Amino acid sequence: MRPVSTGFLAGAVGFGVVVAAAIGVQAQGLVTIHKLSAPLANELVGEAVANCAQKGYTVTAAVVDLDGARQALLRGNGAPIHTLDNAYYKAYSAASLTLARKEDSTKAVADRMGKNPATTVPQTPLPNVTYAVGGVAIMSGGNTIGGIGVSGAPGGNFDEECARAGIAKIQDRMK
Repeated sequence: MRPVSTGFLAGAVGFGVVVAAAIGVQAQGLVTIHKLSAPLANELVGEAVANCAQKGYTVTAAVVDLDGARQALLRGNGAPIHTLDNAYYKAYSAASLTLARKEDSTKAVADRMGKNPATTVPQTPLPNVTYAVGGVAIMSGGNTIGGIGVSGAPGGNFDEECARAGIAKIQDRMK
């Protein structure tokens, strides 16, 4: 067996330290993720559905966290079956599409995209993404922590009103 030179060994160790440090900088530590508690998420969907019901709208409301995981879902009495998926898509889109530009709703995203040249609008359909009005980002401390989607009112603007009314009811407890 031939002995390994100290120069080669030192270089290999040095390279290993540099690579480990570069990887370690990104890999070390914990990431804190804020999201609504289960009781607060359930209260939020309840408030949104109740607000719409007072106006005569039968809707479904869904809340997701930033991973797109459903935290709460409530289908109001008489809400059509398609509203279950549509409310989720709106919540998912509000939680994901609004992050990059600090937009607060799927309406804001759709308005921005409508003003852009067609070549800048994504042509590939993304799973669970919709540009329909009725999804609102859930904000705490100036940061998006999730999304709520409402579906079933006679227009997305009414869905959004109910979502915002629900958020207003719990806003003081999102600290």
